[in-house]
Amino acid sequence: MRRRALAALSGGVDSAYAAWSLVRSGDEVIGVHLVMGDFAGGDGVPRCCSTEDAADARRVADFLGIPFYRVNAREDFKREVLEPFAEAYAAGRTPNPCVWCNPGVKWRALCRMAREVGAEAVATGHYARVVRGLSGPRLFSGRERKKEQSYFLSFLSPEQLALAEFPVGEMQKSEVRAAVMAAGLPVAGKAESQDVCFVEPGGYAKTVEKLLPNPPPPGEIVDLEGRRLGGHRGVHHFTIGQRKGARVAAREPLYVVEIDAERAQVILGPKEACYSERAKVAGLRWLSAPKPDERLTVKVRYRSPAVGCRLEWSGDGGEIIFDDPQRAVTPGQAAVFYRGDEVLGAGTLVLTKKR
Repeated sequence: MRRRALAALSGGVDSAYAAWSLVRSGDEVIGVHLVMGDFAGGDGVPRCCSTEDAADARRVADFLGIPFYRVNAREDFKREVLEPFAEAYAAGRTPNPCVWCNPGVKWRALCRMAREVGAEAVATGHYARVVRGLSGPRLFSGRERKKEQSYFLSFLSPEQLALAEFPVGEMQKSEVRAAVMAAGLPVAGKAESQDVCFVEPGGYAKTVEKLLPNPPPPGEIVDLEGRRLGGHRGVHHFTIGQRKGARVAAREPLYVVEIDAERAQVILGPKEACYSERAKVAGLRWLSAPKPDERLTVKVRYRSPAVGCRLEWSGDGGEIIFDDPQRAVTPGQAAVFYRGDEVLGAGTLVLTKKR
């Protein structure tokens, strides 16, 4: 009897390969496209989750000869991603919405549908790997380092991961695109999406202002001693480590080292003030909890390398002690903990201790 599997079709190259690989292996495949909104940007930047992506997802399903369903996830996306995103920026934090979207929207909807139709697996085009053993599924980095996406999947639950398959996880992007072209799939030449799907052409600040009925008010820009350097239009225009945009005159380059949303203050300092030796983390979730005093590595944002650390934790909170001070460790970002290539778990950065 053939296995039944869901293929999440985003409309891109990687998910097309994932669906094609399931069909080629003999699975009974059902194509699913999640509709989170119409996020076609007006600035010419390719984004995921656009109406064009939905059309491309259907074209792939038609080419493969598999059933295709569009699932309305707009309300979940608004509740789990859009509203927390705006609220975080208003509070002076810098969130990563893709980290929330995967467990709270995409995988919740996909796993629910899998149960409804009796599917045994859910395949996506993420560059990550799942290894199954006696203790359950384990999440690992993808082989393609430039596209590696285990960071975005670090908050998946064990139940969600148990259904997950990542057919591109062992591959390089060039190999995936070559296979898609050889198979004749209709998205073979499609460009990569480049930005967060729902961000307005005017940038993050404009998006926050559109989402919030009362955006953050103007306030002061001050130095480390509290001396006024200038004014700003709202804390949502800033993130830790930022240099441009403050519009203040100074003898040396100044960077955002702290954001105090309650006082509507943005605090600037020299580059060395951006480095942190420790960071508080909350909302810890473990796929495989570390051993006491185990040496780990941690990524404190998607594009940052994993760095050595110790983690002192209890319950769902803890403190990261970095082997070397790290620049621009930013509240609101995910801290993802690794043992080698294995993702152990993740939490959200809430406070940093400077040098």
